[in-house]
Amino acid sequence: MYSTYIARQAILDRNANTIGYELLFRDSPKNEFPLIDPDVASSKLIIQNHIHGDIEAITMGKTAFINFTEECLVNKFPLLFDPNSIVIEIMSKGSDIARLLKLAKLYHQRGYQLALTEYDTDPKWDVFFPYIAFIKVDIDVINPKRLFAVTERIKPHDIKLVAEKVESNLQLLSLVEVGFNYYQGYFYHEPEIIEGQTLAPVKAQMMQLMNEAFKTPLDYNAIADIISHDVQLSVGLLKMVNNVATGTRVEITSLKQAVAYLGEEKVRQFVSILALSKLTTEKTEEAAKQALVTAKLMEAIASQGMFIEIKDLAFITGLLSSIDVVLGQPISEVVKQIPLAQQIELALLGKDGLLGELLQLTTSYILGNSDDINSLIDTYMLDAQVIHQEFVAASKWCQSFSN
Repeated sequence: MYSTYIARQAILDRNANTIGYELLFRDSPKNEFPLIDPDVASSKLIIQNHIHGDIEAITMGKTAFINFTEECLVNKFPLLFDPNSIVIEIMSKGSDIARLLKLAKLYHQRGYQLALTEYDTDPKWDVFFPYIAFIKVDIDVINPKRLFAVTERIKPHDIKLVAEKVESNLQLLSLVEVGFNYYQGYFYHEPEIIEGQTLAPVKAQMMQLMNEAFKTPLDYNAIADIISHDVQLSVGLLKMVNNVATGTRVEITSLKQAVAYLGEEKVRQFVSILALSKLTTEKTEEAAKQALVTAKLMEAIASQGMFIEIKDLAFITGLLSSIDVVLGQPISEVVKQIPLAQQIELALLGKDGLLGELLQLTTSYILGNSDDINSLIDTYMLDAQVIHQEFVAASKWCQSFSN
């Protein structure tokens, strides 16, 4: 009997706005496509996740890009989805062109957007252009310069080009010149580091807020003073108190009282999230979302089993996991600005120690970019299905901050 897991990978536009996520089917935490019938894989993803509402949660309201085999298309599995919620990825490699074209026409008429994947620039695929919205190109396989000849042919059809396996910002710049519209890969996890860069006053203030959140014991006066200088932070704090005080009316007379009411654990999480949101720019929004999901999932995993001894450090470590990208500074410089516990420093700098292994497992699980997840889950005696459920819960929690 197979269990179902999903990894996800963001698809971003030229301004680093997330337009959707490709959902990657996995039959185990190993995060590689299983050696089972791909039709079974796609149908399991649909039945076990979409029907239970997990897919919308994992994509946090964005479009889900899902790969369907010909047999899945013939069996009309995509019709289980709202046409506005998914993009149907159809594979060009090894397909019967006439049969696939007939299916593309069918789903296009039903109002679905389609993406032609594994595109090799061969003119034989031009007959699909009136029916597809995206062409996905693996830049590890196809030289992007070959797309110059294609861009003119697709212009009348308003087809968007998606580059897959983009690993660096340098690659991104060259792909923009070719004419790609969207990008998929790990480039958004690469900090754009500028020598001698200093933090703007607002960012420095937010780093100060995070600094205070890590101190033991908490200085409620210091935190309240920093928050008082920003209207959005102040309103956010009062909303948080209202959320915590469900069913009870709490009369708040000062920001210090609000901070104290929340208690140390919630204050640490709350002010850290507020600070991160202030530090984030449009270009680093996806990295910040990733950090929030990582933080919540790390905290959940560490709530039981062998990771429980580092539970108190898990959330903050996950939240800071992309701080170098957000600030555009090397992580080695960032940690100098915050008085972190040594375990957190080691985890952030090199994924060392127990906390580092938890960070490695969590980020790899979410992104599906590691071969060692199985061994880590076995080593620490974790329940992989519980991790999947907590991933969905963490994604829902992250989405709640943008609602």
